[in-house]
Amino acid sequence: MNNAGSQRLSRRELVADVLAWRGAALVVAGLGSPAWDLFAAGDTPENFYLWGAMGLAAPIGLGLALARPEQRVLVVTGDGEMLMGVGSLAVIGAEAPGNLSILVLDNESFAETGAQRGLTASGVDLAAMARADGFADAVTVRDEVEAQALPEILFKAPGPVLAVAKIALTQDAPAYPSKDGAYLAERFRENLARAR
Repeated sequence: MNNAGSQRLSRRELVADVLAWRGAALVVAGLGSPAWDLFAAGDTPENFYLWGAMGLAAPIGLGLALARPEQRVLVVTGDGEMLMGVGSLAVIGAEAPGNLSILVLDNESFAETGAQRGLTASGVDLAAMARADGFADAVTVRDEVEAQALPEILFKAPGPVLAVAKIALTQDAPAYPSKDGAYLAERFRENLARAR
């Protein structure tokens, strides 16, 4: 999972490794790299990709988790998007869905807009915020050894849980899901209806 020449985790490899353990989990991917990495790991109707809905991945995941309490829901998002919707952590903590997990891919940069230095590079701690908001667990992983615990945390531990993965700032090959939001929403809805 390590990026060559870096102590940080490789984002795309990490996402693929985590998703290998997903089982029947529904996965919501925030805009940009999380959506591209989810698509690169294998497109399925259980994936819901956001295009341009910055800050809304976690609230959408919360809605799904409350509507489908018998099914695990994983949100994969970036540090910038999580900070955009940081208030959702308080709502999630208050609602306490036992089936919701959030994986924050934290490169400490605003990678999609030019790789400007991000707030988490200055000490902002998303895991501490989640713990303060009442999450059952919140961790930060920085290397391959710590990352081995992610499948257990994200897919089996009682939620809500949040894991921040410190990743390298990389340029991966393009892997874009459909940009047709109506199609993606309908495909996801139809899959949920069939699964009932």
